[in-house]
Formats: sequence, C-alpha cells, structure tokens
Amino acid sequence: MLLVAGSSLSFASPSAREAIRLVEQPTANQPLVAIRLVFQTGSADDPKGREGLTFLTASMLAEGSTTKRTYAEVLDAFYPMATGIQSYTDKDLIVFDGTVHRDNLDAFAELLADQILRPKFTEEDFSRIKQDALDALTKTLRGNDDENLGKQALASTMYANHPYEHPVLGTEAGLSACTLQDVRDAYNRSFTQDHLLIGLAGGYMPGFKEKFIQRFTTLPVAGSPRSALPDRPPTPGIQIQWIEKKALGTAISIGHPLSVTRADDDFYPLFLAASYLGEHRTFNGILMLNMRQKRGLNYGDYAYVENFIQDGQSTFPLPNIGRRQQHFEIWIRPVAPENTGFAIRQAIYELDRLIQDGIPADGLDATRAFLMNYLNLWAQDPSRRLGYAMDAHIYGKDILAELKRRLPTMTKAEVDKAIRTHLSVKALAIAVVGENNPRMRADLAKGQPTPMHYDSKDNSVELLTEDRIIERYPLPLLDKQPKILSAKHLFQK
Repeated sequence: MLLVAGSSLSFASPSAREAIRLVEQPTANQPLVAIRLVFQTGSADDPKGREGLTFLTASMLAEGSTTKRTYAEVLDAFYPMATGIQSYTDKDLIVFDGTVHRDNLDAFAELLADQILRPKFTEEDFSRIKQDALDALTKTLRGNDDENLGKQALASTMYANHPYEHPVLGTEAGLSACTLQDVRDAYNRSFTQDHLLIGLAGGYMPGFKEKFIQRFTTLPVAGSPRSALPDRPPTPGIQIQWIEKKALGTAISIGHPLSVTRADDDFYPLFLAASYLGEHRTFNGILMLNMRQKRGLNYGDYAYVENFIQDGQSTFPLPNIGRRQQHFEIWIRPVAPENTGFAIRQAIYELDRLIQDGIPADGLDATRAFLMNYLNLWAQDPSRRLGYAMDAHIYGKDILAELKRRLPTMTKAEVDKAIRTHLSVKALAIAVVGENNPRMRADLAKGQPTPMHYDSKDNSVELLTEDRIIERYPLPLLDKQPKILSAKHLFQK
C-alpha cells in the first residue's frame, strides 16, 4: 500500500503506519533522477553511554559491505555510473541520497537498496568506521575545525543534560564503548518502515516508484518510539565557555534555544530578521557591514534561527537536517585574539539594537527583496528541491513556499513582534575557541572595557565614538569566574 505525502506530519515520534511514505516530484523530460531516503532518527536517540551509536550505524550502511558485495565492490559498481551515496546524520534525521542518469537508475536503485536492506555488518568495516569516527572527533573537530568546535561547544552549553548536548559524532567514551552488536541492535530499532520517508524526483520511468518502494517493505513495520525532548527554557543570564587551543584567530558562537520551528507562524518573520542580521556567507547583513566592512574585524558574521549545516562548498544549507527543537545562533570568526572581547560585545550590541529599535523600514525592504530572489537558489537542482519537499512533509509547512507567500506582505510590526518575543540578549550561551587571554577574560568578567585594536589610524570620529559605547557594553554574566576548558578535554564523555 502506498501513501503519497499530502497531509501534514508532526515532527514528533513516528507511529506505526500501514504504508511507507513517499514524496515525489516527477519530471518526464529530466534525464537525472534523485533519490532520498530519510529516516526519522538521529543522534538524539543515542543510548546513554553509547553516544555516537546512531552515527556509526548510519555510516555502516553508507560505507559498509552488503551480503552481496564488499564495500570495495560497491564502490567499483558505482564508479561507471559517475555517482554514489551521500549520507549524513543529524540530531533527528538520517539521510541517504544520490542522483543518477535515468539510464543507470535500476542498477543504482538496487545498489542503494542493498546498502540499507542487506548490510553485512562485518568486524572489518566496523573497526574502520569506528576509528574514522574517533579520528573525526578527536583529531579533526578538536584539532583543526575551530568553526564547528565552537558550534558544538555552544550546543553543549545550550543543551546541557539534553539529547542534543553531544556532537552527532558522539563522545570519545561513547564511541569507544560501542560494539558491533550495538550497531545491529540500533539498526533493528530504528531502520524501520514507520521511520522511513522516501523521496523521488526527476525523469524516472512509469512503474519504477512502486517497484522501488516495494523493496523496503522487507524492513520491520515499526521501530522503537522516539522519546519526547525536554523543554530548554533560556538561561537567565549570559554563560561563556572558553575553549583553549593554539590558534591564530578566535572562533565565537553565540546563541540560545528557540520555542519555534518552521511549523510555527512566527518562524518566518524571525527568519527575515536573522537574514537582516547576517545571511550565511553573504554581505547583506548588518553584522557583516558593521563588523567586517566598517572595522575590518574578521572574515564572517552570520545569524541563524535554525540548525545550519553548509552543503559542501556552496553557501546554502543542507536540506533534511530539520530538528524538533531549534535555536538562534550568531557566528563570529575568525577574530584576532586581542579583539575577542570587543567582537563578543559588538555582536550582542547589534542584536540588542535590533530588539530595542526593531528592524528599519529600509532594512526590511532590502532583506525582503534579497530573499525573494535568493531563495530560488536553495532549490536549484532536483535533489535539493526534493529535499525541501520532504522537509515540508515532515514539518507540515514548506519553508520556501511560506516565505514566498508571506514575504511580499510581511510588515515591520510583524517582524518586530517576532524579534521581541523570541530573541534575547539576557539569555545567551557563548562559546569562544582560541588562545589563552586571561587579561581580556578578566576585563569582561569585571565589566571593564575591551577596546577594539586597529591597524589603521584614519578611522572616523563617528566610528570611534560608537566603539567607546561598544567596548563598555554591559554583559550580565552568570559566572564572574570564567569557565575554561582545554579543547582536548571536550566531548570525552
């Protein structure tokens, strides 16, 4: 029995259904076909003490042997098709996707289905994948990926004692404790028909979708129900986590949990407000204007009102990384160590001005015009369009359609109300990754000025006057004694 997506589906624990769900976007004259398999499970479902198990399980499916082929043979089979399987795991969703020319569709579909339905779960694959995950956590994330290290440290502060607290990769202790039997058990619990949403787009032939969906009826009908997430009320104050490591620049992440997602009406004016603050890797935001362009403070200053993971080398987010709970976040990086205190204060100062004054009318108009054109780039190929259609099914609202419908008539009053309802400068978590700077930390903790240090001497009086306001901007810190942790000690358990 086939159920085509149409009615809204709550982003909650899936329940047993009589059918595998399908989202499809057929295009008869399109020579490419995109397939997405989205499972509603993620690292938030990791058992305590086995943090990283979901990531290992998904990786064993994407990068492991099947009962028909070794993994080397799987790669050899994909090679002449000029394609493969991309897989990524997040807190609440796991994605397997690939795009192939329709001449190779049947062969590709067989390989993809075999990876999910007939994993061999060999000790050899498990040892390789587990070691890769440990290396990614301890060497890449903690060693040379300061941007994501800051994000993960921020998440651990915002979501302390919550299923979102640990990285998707897991923890060092959790990964080390995972066994091959744990992976088999996780597969049987979570890779089930009721957790699965299939997506098809492009020029697939008549009869293909029925045949493809039929393959997955061999999965168990129902898996383990997902646990409800605890609420994360904002902390009444500002918490700073200082992460020490050798680095030429400092990475800063600032944020707090939100009570809205794409399923809520307030999300859409809030999304416009975040774009006004700073769209990812663009120059239209006031953070980029005031921090990078006016002051030469750093490279990038962006804001988000939901989880953001960049899609490869593009400027766009991955689709199908939706979460049941979201957060507001500002990224500031990289910053010269001597300007870290000023950068923290300016980012919060700019947010405070937006909350107090609201969005300027010309800023609203400019951001609206930008987004109306920019959003089209989010769905520029069949796979991305399909991904957003699947997100719409999960959330019950299509972010692209909602924004295009609502942006033309969105008012300043509507945006200002969403800002003041959901954003705060009094309930923030801050993660700072960089070299030890005890003087600057002490000055922040004591409320002392943290001035901006310029290389040039020809700055305007207007700019320097504002600098003196920013360098003294008050921060209601919860802890006057800085919390300092070495990067090598993060995510150990």
